[in-house]
Amino acid sequence: MARPRIKDVARHAGVSEKTVSNVLNDYVHVSDRTRRVVQEAIDHLGYRINLAGRHLRSGRTGIIALVVPELDVPYFAELARHVVREAEKRSLTVLIHQSGGDRERERAALAGFGSDFVDGVILSPLALAPEDLRAHTGPPPTVLLGELLNEGADHVAIDNERAAREATEHLLALGRRRILTVGGQDDDGVGTAQARTRGFRLALAGAGVPYDPTSLLPVEAFHMGDGADAVRRVLAEGVRPDALLCLNDQLALGALRALHGYGARVPEDVAVIGFDDVEGGRFGVPSLSTVAPDKEAVARVAVDLLLHRIDEATRPEGADGPSPVSPQDRVVAHRLVLRESTEGAGERDGVW
Repeated sequence: MARPRIKDVARHAGVSEKTVSNVLNDYVHVSDRTRRVVQEAIDHLGYRINLAGRHLRSGRTGIIALVVPELDVPYFAELARHVVREAEKRSLTVLIHQSGGDRERERAALAGFGSDFVDGVILSPLALAPEDLRAHTGPPPTVLLGELLNEGADHVAIDNERAAREATEHLLALGRRRILTVGGQDDDGVGTAQARTRGFRLALAGAGVPYDPTSLLPVEAFHMGDGADAVRRVLAEGVRPDALLCLNDQLALGALRALHGYGARVPEDVAVIGFDDVEGGRFGVPSLSTVAPDKEAVARVAVDLLLHRIDEATRPEGADGPSPVSPQDRVVAHRLVLRESTEGAGERDGVW
């Protein structure tokens, strides 16, 4: 059976093809009765909008790309789910690409993978340099996520420095003073780890607690095994922290395992807090306190910004429309979620 077309809907409803088009495009100047009759015809015939044709007529493919470092990192998997949902609301398809934090792959994403296949790119970079972004002057439009770069393109992130400061202040308010930062990076970089480390140091300074560079536990990657290895290493050296600020939940879950292996009670002996509020942290034993970014808002704002830039890029020359605006730097909300890994971890005597 042939796929029903607009003219079939129009004939069944007894209206013009233009009227059917007005209903499909939610044109306001259509009576409720006419809208109802057309919708009944659409439902009866099983008509479906030809999105491919609509996109081609507008000079678009209807496909956007989401590029993240690792899909098996729960934060990025959860973020991808939100991006897909937001895109579907706007009749868009999302191509998800894993960069592995490789600079060449991230540069290829900036260039639209060397084709006109995607209308725009949402990119969470790990290796891009500022000069890569400055060299990107053509299509496709790009929105950046995270802390690495925030110049020359629209950018969406939480305030990582403030979030880490609030998490550290929570640990300090519990009376903890021997706080280690798992994944901390005390250098001049502009990445997420550096921003969160700055927040850690600001909280210490605000509480009058001296900063010790050895309180930073570097890791090769932000996976559970790396968190466990880092904590085991310092425990084997005889270091006995009373709190851990872990720069993502994967590191924190690994740290919990290492502490358990050494007989440390959480939170009685060591309070632990992470970042990202991934699902696994809610089901750990103990459940994990964490900084929860509004991942749904990150996705929504990123998709909206990208669509705005796509509209600018595909607007016919000379057509009326809002004037282009400079790159937008959007900060979305975060909140501190307190669970068993810090709750009840008050000030106490002795060293475990």
